[in-house]
Amino acid sequence: MITDLNQHLPDEQQARVKEFFLARQPILNSDQNLVAYELLFRRALSGPANVIDDLAATASVIAHASELGIVNVIGASLGFFNVDAAVLMRDFVNFLPCEKVVLEILETVEVTPELVARVTELSAQGFTFALDDVISHSEALQKLLPLVKIIKIDITGMHKTEIAKLVDYFRRDDKLLLAEKVETIEQFQDCMELGFHYFQGYYFARPVILSGKKLAPSQLAVMQLMTLIMADADTAEIEASIKKDASLVLTLLRLTNTPGMGVTRRIDSLSQALTVLGRRQLQRWLQIILYAEHHKGSHFNSPLLQLATTRGKLLELITEKLRPGQRAMADTAFTVGIMSLMDTLFGQSMQQILEQVAVVDEVSSALLARRGFYGDLLKLAEYIEQIEKTGALLMPTLQKLQLSIEDLYALQLAAFEWSNMVSRA
Repeated sequence: MITDLNQHLPDEQQARVKEFFLARQPILNSDQNLVAYELLFRRALSGPANVIDDLAATASVIAHASELGIVNVIGASLGFFNVDAAVLMRDFVNFLPCEKVVLEILETVEVTPELVARVTELSAQGFTFALDDVISHSEALQKLLPLVKIIKIDITGMHKTEIAKLVDYFRRDDKLLLAEKVETIEQFQDCMELGFHYFQGYYFARPVILSGKKLAPSQLAVMQLMTLIMADADTAEIEASIKKDASLVLTLLRLTNTPGMGVTRRIDSLSQALTVLGRRQLQRWLQIILYAEHHKGSHFNSPLLQLATTRGKLLELITEKLRPGQRAMADTAFTVGIMSLMDTLFGQSMQQILEQVAVVDEVSSALLARRGFYGDLLKLAEYIEQIEKTGALLMPTLQKLQLSIEDLYALQLAAFEWSNMVSRA
């Protein structure tokens, strides 16, 4: 696919494909399940993040997304793409799978008869359209509105009464409403009350510390087991600890018998399962189980599980790239990434969590203060996630780590694929 598309791009534009940072921003439904990602591409050398809306840049974005493989990036979710009028009038969009993407048109686009005809044509081919960054209901959009399924309302700086008026207006046309730039639980709750269907932003990853909150018995059992492994406890002691929780025994047996583990015969005992997994993998899966248990019944749809596993794997892969052969460092990096959201998961401060799980000083420093090598890795992952706000910090961090943009792309893709696999496991 990418070869065909690159034939449409001048050499200069092909080179620009590698000038972009990639981020995927979760879109959740009213049950706070993951339903889509908006794929965000920002210039690496432009300083503060700006929306890319020129033809050459957008063409490069689509070329690069095709190269990555859309499904590898978004898994079973939908992918939202920003497109401008110039791109819509070209054949670039046909390189995207219509059943997997939503094309976002800025509210400021000039609605010409040619544009309406093109959107009509693409809609007939199966493409879904959204209006992006809507802050008003201008008369100019009326001809385009019947062709649009989703209205994205940027709630930044808007009063609740203003948002309510927009919601009422677009609900009369049976549009699906998506609130973007939702940064707090309070904003999410307000938008829920107003009748929004979808929500975009990192409010779900913000820790809400609940005074005196205790871990559930199953969570406490996993945390205690993680501490035993980190302390290099005797295998018999680890096995005895696992046997105290029947559900954990069943989970580990189910895990070791999945096709991805490469086991040729059925594993029927806990001791066999522990031998197959090994301590490194056991610790890793225990960390993941905590997130999965928090969102029982729909693991794949848990945005926190997806975010934590993506962070963990990305930090591990970057460490393998920068510190080849140092397996222990890569394992530590994974732990930092996946533990970095446990304050959100448990409603406790990170300090409280680290009092319950023994970690080395480097991990503690990274989680509490974003210091040291692992702290820099964690900051890089967070800057990518919040690329609209922190895009200007990406290049200096990459330069400090001595990691290239192209290497980051490749490692991100591998992390996305692994996270998508884990969520189905």
